[in-house]
Amino acid sequence: MKKVAFVLCGFISLLTISCRETKSAAVVVPNEIQLAWADAEIGVLIHLDMPVFKPEYNFRKWGTHPDAELFNPTELNTDQWLEAAQKLGATYAVLVAKHCSGFSLWPTEAHDYSVKKSPWKDGKGDIVGDFIASCRKYGIKPGIYASTTANGYLHVDNPGLVQPGAPVSQDTYNRMVVQQLTELWSHYGELFEIWFDGGVLSADKGGADVLSLVKKLQPDAIAFQGPYGHPNLIRWVGNEEGVAPYPCWATADSTTNADGTVVIDGLNGDPFAPYWCPGESDFTLRWNRSFQGGWFWAAGQDSMMFTVDELMTKYVTSVGRNTNMLLGIVIDDRGLVPEADVKRIEELGKTIRAHYGTPFRQTAGKGTEYVIRLEQPASIDRIVIEEDIAFGERVLEYRVSGKKDGQWIDLSSGTNIGHKHIDRFPSQTVSEVKLQITKTKTEPLIKNFAIFTTISL
Repeated sequence: MKKVAFVLCGFISLLTISCRETKSAAVVVPNEIQLAWADAEIGVLIHLDMPVFKPEYNFRKWGTHPDAELFNPTELNTDQWLEAAQKLGATYAVLVAKHCSGFSLWPTEAHDYSVKKSPWKDGKGDIVGDFIASCRKYGIKPGIYASTTANGYLHVDNPGLVQPGAPVSQDTYNRMVVQQLTELWSHYGELFEIWFDGGVLSADKGGADVLSLVKKLQPDAIAFQGPYGHPNLIRWVGNEEGVAPYPCWATADSTTNADGTVVIDGLNGDPFAPYWCPGESDFTLRWNRSFQGGWFWAAGQDSMMFTVDELMTKYVTSVGRNTNMLLGIVIDDRGLVPEADVKRIEELGKTIRAHYGTPFRQTAGKGTEYVIRLEQPASIDRIVIEEDIAFGERVLEYRVSGKKDGQWIDLSSGTNIGHKHIDRFPSQTVSEVKLQITKTKTEPLIKNFAIFTTISL
């Protein structure tokens, strides 16, 4: 699932406020859709494609795509997928409806390479439809991944260009893209997020007019690496390891990229940039060195998963660095999340809730200083800080200290807070904890400043 690019742009509203201690700048605010996405925090990305049934398949060896007859997940159960997502604590789920092979998990009318030509349910099934129904059943917001940049069946490679000798022309492929996206975006109801792996080749560079289509059919969807000009864009953080850069500002500069198909600098964002375009940190449950980077299932690899401690670190470097966390979940050749993966997912969800579900003490308000005084000294080893991002990212620098044996000691410091920032530090027994915001755009609005008691290992 190699991403070749990302988008740093989007249309937003600007709230101009005089800044102090900084150069003059506008405080950029998200819209209601972007706020809801940030609050979602945890999602899953679900993969099932032809490499599960033919592991040696390479989509770039044109004309070697596996026959649709190979696709037969006889025990497929999308409820089981969403039950696993629910155990994690995911609030949204994105299904890979079409990956690089070009095989489509719904009965598309664009071509014959889809579930309608497979033996699964005698060609009458619709995995996308089943997935959407399961999302609604479990109260999880649905999303759809449909790459426009690669298609082995039609000989298309990044960034969405038909290769010499292909069975279709570029114009024909563009029409197929429009048809398939129209099916996905109009047959299954409102989508929370749509995913473009590798960006979208713009119409002026020979691609399909995806922007007009998303504006018409899914105007309220968040778009990962979507078409330039869509108002609700999010950006890639530069890796598939769940490690957002720090700082990772939710604002970015629209001049850095035009269409999402060019690798650029700017992973950190810019606190003085004019567009709200936050990051999403995608990573796999299985090791990156496992089959297909950990995104797809292969026999004999059910033990090749990150430990809960390793996954918790990824939670901190994703959700705890002002981005959403998107966990990759594999589906095996039966059509199920493997039992070992379900167990690890459940362990991770329980551990996240145990570590960050209930603060020991917390406070909120406006201003540059927040103090939590304890009745008795307590041992703490982590904090969570959240700005009220409905009013923008206002904090530029902060530090946290604790009173230990009557003396203030440094616990942590940083720059960007945004929707949520997590700091972990060596355990300290303190009687007070103080957050001081030392550099701002304008008056800070802290939605939550929370401390947590030391976890015993």
